[in-house]
Amino acid sequence: QVQVVESGGGLVQAGGSLRLSCTASGLTFDDYAMGWFRQAPGKEREGVACISWGGDVTYYVDSVKGRFTISRDNAKNTLYLQMNSLKPEDTAMYYCAADSSGYCSSSSREYDYNYWGQGTQVTVSS
Repeated sequence: QVQVVESGGGLVQAGGSLRLSCTASGLTFDDYAMGWFRQAPGKEREGVACISWGGDVTYYVDSVKGRFTISRDNAKNTLYLQMNSLKPEDTAMYYCAADSSGYCSSSSREYDYNYWGQGTQVTVSS
């Protein structure tokens, strides 16, 4: 069966960096677009970034542009999110998800994604 597993979360001071990883198994990884989502306490889940199946198209929510970088290594079935200049408002549970359409755009939504991980917690202290 399909498994999506995130790792790399933790506690970091404001201004610091973290790199999240997501490994997917049980699917043909390079057929899928991949996305990162986050959900803060009391808030709805929001899309953070996505990347197309080949890695040539990426999208970022405005609040993370210039600070976060999404990338993928299809040979390793792994997705990454490099997060720099972290802010307290980045504190959330971060989820990785796979979209069988293979495509990523600003109109990508949660319901486009077929498989989800359990999440990894990122906490940024001020």
